[in-house]
Amino acid sequence: MPQPWQDTSLSAEDRAAALLSSMTLEEKLAQLAGVWPGSEAEEGEDVAPLQHEVSEAVDLDGLLPHGIGQLTRPFGTSPVEPAEGAAALARLQARIAAGNRFGIPALAHEECLTGFFAWRATVFPTPLAWGASFDPALVGRAAGLIGGSLRSAGIHQGLAPVLDVVRDARWGRTEESIGEDPYLVATIGTAYVRGLESAGIVATLKHFAGYAASRGGRNHAPASIGPRELADVVLPPFELAVRDGGARSVMHSYNDIDGVPSAANPWLLTELLRDTWGFTGTVVADYFGVSFLELAHRVADTRGGAAGLALAAGVDVELPAVRCFGTPLRDAVRAGEVDEALVDRAALRVLRQKCELGLLDPDWSPMPSALAGAVDSAGPADVDLDHDADLDHDLDLDLDLDLDLDHDLDLDLDLDLDLDHDLDLDLDLDPPEMRAVARELAEESVVLLADDGDVLPLAPDARIAVVGPLADDPAAMLGCYTFPRHVGVEHPGLPLGLEVPTLFAALRAELPGARITHAEGCAAPGPAASAGDAGGAASAGAAALTAESRLAQAARAAADADVCVAVLGDRSGLFGRGTSGEGCDAADLELPGEQGALLDTLVATGTPVVLVLFTGRPYALGRWSSLLAAAVQAFFPGEEGGPAVAGVLSGRVNPSGRLPVSVPYAPGGQPWTYAQPPLGLGENNASSIDPTPLFPFGHGLSYTSFAWERPEADATEVPTDGETTVRLTVRNTGDRAGTEVVQLYLHDPVARIARPVSRLIGYARVPLRPGESAEVHFAFHADLASYPLGADGTRVVEPGALELRLASSSADSAVRHTVPLTLTGPERTVDHRRRMVCEVRVK
Repeated sequence: MPQPWQDTSLSAEDRAAALLSSMTLEEKLAQLAGVWPGSEAEEGEDVAPLQHEVSEAVDLDGLLPHGIGQLTRPFGTSPVEPAEGAAALARLQARIAAGNRFGIPALAHEECLTGFFAWRATVFPTPLAWGASFDPALVGRAAGLIGGSLRSAGIHQGLAPVLDVVRDARWGRTEESIGEDPYLVATIGTAYVRGLESAGIVATLKHFAGYAASRGGRNHAPASIGPRELADVVLPPFELAVRDGGARSVMHSYNDIDGVPSAANPWLLTELLRDTWGFTGTVVADYFGVSFLELAHRVADTRGGAAGLALAAGVDVELPAVRCFGTPLRDAVRAGEVDEALVDRAALRVLRQKCELGLLDPDWSPMPSALAGAVDSAGPADVDLDHDADLDHDLDLDLDLDLDLDHDLDLDLDLDLDLDHDLDLDLDLDPPEMRAVARELAEESVVLLADDGDVLPLAPDARIAVVGPLADDPAAMLGCYTFPRHVGVEHPGLPLGLEVPTLFAALRAELPGARITHAEGCAAPGPAASAGDAGGAASAGAAALTAESRLAQAARAAADADVCVAVLGDRSGLFGRGTSGEGCDAADLELPGEQGALLDTLVATGTPVVLVLFTGRPYALGRWSSLLAAAVQAFFPGEEGGPAVAGVLSGRVNPSGRLPVSVPYAPGGQPWTYAQPPLGLGENNASSIDPTPLFPFGHGLSYTSFAWERPEADATEVPTDGETTVRLTVRNTGDRAGTEVVQLYLHDPVARIARPVSRLIGYARVPLRPGESAEVHFAFHADLASYPLGADGTRVVEPGALELRLASSSADSAVRHTVPLTLTGPERTVDHRRRMVCEVRVK
């Protein structure tokens, strides 16, 4: 007879409570921490903050009798063939379940910011490119495919999306963020959450909260923000993803706000997240975040003290490994320094989630669906899970199914694994369907910044000089949270594991009748590439030339061409090993390295120059604003980024991307985002610095033209608890199909606190054939005009005049039409149940 926690007719809550009541303190604590097998064996650079200083050897044998809560990055720690990784994970899960008296397996998590974080897995565009697409539906589709891939290999939890709103683009993790606008981040991020959760994967919102608002754009720095900015800018994306997205996990951030570290903030992690928003999932630590309470924030003087602070605040799981939530926390509980009820609270949440995932069901098997499919076709007797996979990292992972049931438990654990036969198993993590969606998202995310109309699209028989250190480098497409740039660079000679066409190669395929030449022009930005680095060979070739000879070679190539395509930008990396990425913060927003001088040289030749940027953040382009024939921005567009950008340059793809972050005119104009109160704009002469961007948030051009007819509103007087619908007809007046992105901004002329002059509250992608029109309906609710009046985050909707602005970007000059509204009736106080999304229909 199954035990109560195995009874699937009971609720997950009741099952978890029954199991918890039978557990010892050590067994409960074991569920509150992860292990990172093999991390200590990796001798390369850190892939997590202070990884090698804080990491300790994993005593798996010592941990198994009490159980293991989580497995950290079973695919994303070192290269492993996908099928072997799935087999090794299944073998390890079987051992974990067999090693504890309740048969509880671990919950396995993996990074998934740009796809399944595994060797040979599809690399999707980085989140900043999701924002540039302005397409939640497509982002949701991509997330669903990513989730299905994770689940097929035995992963339960994905550490994405990043919902940090960009406040200073010098921050290295700008590439991981969706944009500078909270509404865009909220809607795109929530779509990603829904997609991941629809595949049965636990989505993890990060980093909660204020991480991107750090002083000086520095990683891990304190956040200098007030309660209203926190309520109005930082929190709404998390709020929407919890409430409407159904996210089942939240990761705390590393920073502190007003002196209180997020990992030790009970108001943030318990009162707001759980008591107000109703979140019922698990709060997990950012890697080593609990330890940092002792080592970095210095708000605790022992491991046990750090564990007690985090547990009391609401952190349920210590990641990536057990350092504080193990013996130190046990000793603090037994000494009466930490209430065991806090351990029970966290353990109940963890066990409930494992119930929801089916990990405590009587028919649970460690066999993931990818291997189960092989079983279905070959028969159980042909399955061999005893591959020599790198995941083992010299740990003794022999499977021992002998269970010690001295506690009179009637436990039936049927793992049904046969390790005696070989199986030729292939797990494809980069199938055509995923590449197709990666291509579609890449194409939609490319932003045409500028175009004089004379050069683009490129003539099919043109003489084209493709110049730049990133022109023939696959690394140009890949952000820091892609396997090749995060882990692969630490393994010299390791193949990329998938096809990543460069822009040079893609243009040659796109325009077979053109004469296309290539010159590097300067060294690749950032530290010298290692032998195992994507693009390392190209960088080594560039190093053999002097800077002067490289420039001269590039100038000759440009002078001999009809058009020069200058391919510049970032090389992603970690902790200073790149120009963009975690720990790769920038002092200013100048183009990295020698690339500015290269661009000066190219425009001086007199040949029309088309600038193509592959970056993880915006860079100041004002110096060349009147000198370029065209400019194209791509934010680390993934494995299909080369063909996507080539398609835009050839005209096969009509660009429809819009800027999710403003492009500054000068590097000193930052930090800046468009949603500023009047004194934050450059409309007065009180400062010698003008922050007005060269290209504003929401900006993007097309190869066709669109007409916007005068809008109509159902009502222009709306109660403070009412709504109205605004209708706008958009017509394609050009000669080729294209997609317009209609943006709806709210302007509040007078409020009781200084408010942004304009802020995004809705948007719609409108695909149209030549001559075709469509009607866009925006359902505006008065809740969308609410703002935090009180320092405690209390939000109000106040009566008075408003203006809806239908625009092609956030700039005043881009406003096509305005709709004046008057809110009538009493002032209302609203909370987390308010309407947060402007529903849009395109008819």
